[in-house]
Amino acid sequence: MKLRLFSKRLFPIAQALLLAGLVAASAPTALAAPAATANGADPDKVLKWVFNVAETGFDPAVTRDLYTAGINYTIFETLFSYDYMASPVKLIPRTAEALPEISADARTYTIRLKKGIYFTPDPAFGGKKRELTMADYVYSIKRLFDPKLASPHTWLFEGKIVGLDALANQAKKTGKFDYDAKVEGLELIDKYTLRLHLTQPDFNMGLILAHNPNGAVAREVIEKYRDVQGAVLDHPVGTGPYMVALDEWVRGSKIVLLANPGFRGEIWNYQGGSSPEDQKITAAMKGKRMPQIGRVEISVMLEDQSRWLAFQNDEIDIFELEGPLAPQALDDGKLKPELAKKGVQLSRIPDPEVTYYYWNMKDPVLGGFSKEKIALRRAMAMSHNIDEEIKIVYNGNAVALNYPIPPGVIGHDPNYKSMIQYNPAAANMLLDKFGYKKGPDGYRTLPDGKPLEVRYSARSGPVGKLQTEVWKKSYDSIGIKMKEDLLQFSELLKAEKACQLQTRNAPWLADYPDGDNFMQLFYGPNTGQNNNGCVAIPEYDKLYVESQKLPPGPERDVLYHKMARIMEVNAAQLIGFARYRSMLAQPRVIGYKKHPIIYGEWMFFDIEKRK
Repeated sequence: MKLRLFSKRLFPIAQALLLAGLVAASAPTALAAPAATANGADPDKVLKWVFNVAETGFDPAVTRDLYTAGINYTIFETLFSYDYMASPVKLIPRTAEALPEISADARTYTIRLKKGIYFTPDPAFGGKKRELTMADYVYSIKRLFDPKLASPHTWLFEGKIVGLDALANQAKKTGKFDYDAKVEGLELIDKYTLRLHLTQPDFNMGLILAHNPNGAVAREVIEKYRDVQGAVLDHPVGTGPYMVALDEWVRGSKIVLLANPGFRGEIWNYQGGSSPEDQKITAAMKGKRMPQIGRVEISVMLEDQSRWLAFQNDEIDIFELEGPLAPQALDDGKLKPELAKKGVQLSRIPDPEVTYYYWNMKDPVLGGFSKEKIALRRAMAMSHNIDEEIKIVYNGNAVALNYPIPPGVIGHDPNYKSMIQYNPAAANMLLDKFGYKKGPDGYRTLPDGKPLEVRYSARSGPVGKLQTEVWKKSYDSIGIKMKEDLLQFSELLKAEKACQLQTRNAPWLADYPDGDNFMQLFYGPNTGQNNNGCVAIPEYDKLYVESQKLPPGPERDVLYHKMARIMEVNAAQLIGFARYRSMLAQPRVIGYKKHPIIYGEWMFFDIEKRK
């Protein structure tokens, strides 16, 4: 029996989502290959990719960086994903048979799983084939709530699934998480059917289930390796199109992915737009059995110039052209003629992201809600020229934002104007008024006369160095001494999660294309997860909880506007910009197109064999 996608009572909401492009209106565009056919991966088709930071380990429940997430996407499969070609993005089934059935009150989701999907072989399975079942998704969701794991992704389901928070609270008391305990909201109808019971209406649950942390892991594997320090992160076992070649993995240097020989395969049948680029991709890819690429070799190169030279020397097939390198390949956002003549390809999109600046609200110097602390943060925000940073650090490859929700994401308001604007003269007057006096050296002190110094943290490397230089100029303009703090990416994330950084540029790329994913960045209970500024404002938190009960639309937008103003009044952060993502590909790459949500699109395109 064909599943119904939406109930009649929810039709207006469903229609809104369809028009927004968030869900597919008909059958999924990625067609499953016949069970008897293997995937089309050719071991002689080798893709050479590059990361600009080191990987952090392969466990979807705990990793939170974009680059590792790309690898996790190909290993651990979620129930849903996104159409490779559709614009705006569309949700489609992945391991699920179809999109979920949603009850009339939007509090019950029924999802059915495809049969015959298997994990890659592992000693944990005792030599037997291990089929993916809905129990694996229940276990994977529960893991996000295990206090010992301290997952940064708990927020995805926090307060949403009936009984799940109570199980986590019990574990905090007893010191042991009971994975065998039944949770009312995670109802297993049978081996292949899961029914989610929610505490309140949730219109993003399908999108949340498509997010990487909800990729299925096998309990046997986790339990076999979890007692060895770091072993779970080092031992990925999933059902996806690729698997890590552990014997070739050199930490922080090289990762090799091999096509999973047991992957069920898909027939490429996506429908793009009418642009020449989309038409070319469709003509080249339609009907191919995926994945085609048998081996993905990922090198870690921290230096921009090293990546650029490697691409020029044909040692890399695809790489991201970050801001500092843009002039080497682009003129006004377009590929330079000499590169186009060589057949180099450019896929360039405005990322559904926001880079914002935060000041740690738990910091004894910068945090707090007294008038003088708010004045200090407001002056810092007003001292910074965002347009200048875009020009110097990113060579113009970004667009300044006023609103926390970026373009391309449901809830964005292009007409919103922030009350905090660049004005260093007014910033200096504000500091004078609230007692931040300048000493003989030209730098200000705190109102009590103690020294004032701000520690600005950034990722080590050329981009981070440029960021610190631009911010030092801003702080100098208002007489505040700044100390540079450059850290390795993994160290930066760890310190940030623990509220140990004072201030930095924090980029956030959409986990799912809805405004909720951005407004949760400033929600108090998300401190230690995604709330990098460790801010907790009761008025904001109350409105955020209310917003989650509403579908996308004008009523929710009103709440989002109020929340944005609350953040501005308290000067807890400053909205910065959204970057363009420019990906360069060698002529041999076939059918590549940068997806706005998926990172690690390796199973969706092809490549010619190297000669």
